[in-house]
Amino acid sequence: MEALKTYDWLGNIRELENLIHLAMIVSPGPDLMVKLSERAAEFDRESSTLQDVERNHILRLLKESAWKIDGKNGAADRLGLNPGTLRSRIKKLGIQRPQ
Repeated sequence: MEALKTYDWLGNIRELENLIHLAMIVSPGPDLMVKLSERAAEFDRESSTLQDVERNHILRLLKESAWKIDGKNGAADRLGLNPGTLRSRIKKLGIQRPQ
């Protein structure tokens, strides 16, 4: 619980919600097992630029939304962005959907 309180959530409550939801699904038995260390290792804040962090975050949300940009629960909705703004950032960051 202390690790969850002190983790830097970057102001995104959805990240916390997703982590708890996943933990509820995969935890064996009655105790909630949260693997925060794996989540924190997704990117190294010391060596990542803001652009790297933004790119990784957008990529993660695109994957979680099955590359759906528009509409309810699309990546733009989850990021709180206009879909056109998200498309512009995707292009600027050189993000491409895997084949």
